[in-house]
Amino acid sequence: MKSLLLLFLLQFLLYLSPPAFAGTSSCLSCHGSMKGKVRTEKGNIIDLNIDAERFSNSVHGSLDCSLCHKSYKGNPHQPPVKDAPKKITEIAGIISLKTKTDPVAYASCVDCHEKSDKAFIESVHWKNIAEKKQSDGPLCLDCHGSPHYIMPSKAKESSVNKWNIVQTCGRCHEKEDVAKKYSFSTEIIKKYEESFHGKKYKLGHDGAPTCIDCHGSHSIKKWEDPASPVSWEKRTETCGRCHAGANKKFVTAITHKPTGKDNPIPYYAEKILILLTILVFAFVVGHVLLEVYSEIRDRVFRKKKEGSHD
Repeated sequence: MKSLLLLFLLQFLLYLSPPAFAGTSSCLSCHGSMKGKVRTEKGNIIDLNIDAERFSNSVHGSLDCSLCHKSYKGNPHQPPVKDAPKKITEIAGIISLKTKTDPVAYASCVDCHEKSDKAFIESVHWKNIAEKKQSDGPLCLDCHGSPHYIMPSKAKESSVNKWNIVQTCGRCHEKEDVAKKYSFSTEIIKKYEESFHGKKYKLGHDGAPTCIDCHGSHSIKKWEDPASPVSWEKRTETCGRCHAGANKKFVTAITHKPTGKDNPIPYYAEKILILLTILVFAFVVGHVLLEVYSEIRDRVFRKKKEGSHD
């Protein structure tokens, strides 16, 4: 009986003063302890649990839930209303084919990230969604991860960290169905890893370029697009940021091609470097062996000479 009275009191308080329960701490008091997933009336699956500690450590940890979840007013268990700003609702309408749970919350990224949004709507990724109406075009969270746990880009846990970004891009660019649909090779990441840049990257070189260093991040375009930083019109300028004096002949070698005979400059340069490395090690080992031999010889012969004198 007491539990029923407490439940009734809680519902009564929610009804009387819903704004008091709209804060982040109130949301997390329930969603931090909830487990499992639920299916909405529209058939969407929602994960109810939010890890409060991870959320507080994320870049959004200091923000109020309602800044993104604009559709929920007052009592969060009431059906969402459609009174979000016009720009947000327009974007939500476009991306609703991809994110069906709360497109308004997803579209709310533009409130704080307006500069990134302006760059993104010029990208091939956005055009696949907005113009071609394809649900496999990547949006913010496909690269950055859950909005509740996004970390700064320099944090090792971030999916767009320098040492994670290649793997993040590969999640789409290594899919056979996506590659076939948009006419690109599934071996783009593999070819990058076999290139000079990729090998430096795997060795942990801080200066090794990754996908976004050459292609950009939010404003990625097809390489055939003259505005793309890897188009033939701009490739010299892009490569010149790291390679001073880069010219048309030089940039033809900077591709996703593996270091094979069809890509002779890095192929033979790699062979020469391997040979030089072997020769250096051989010289060092040979020098040490000669030193050892010299030391043994001097001691043995010196002992014999000293014995004969005695």
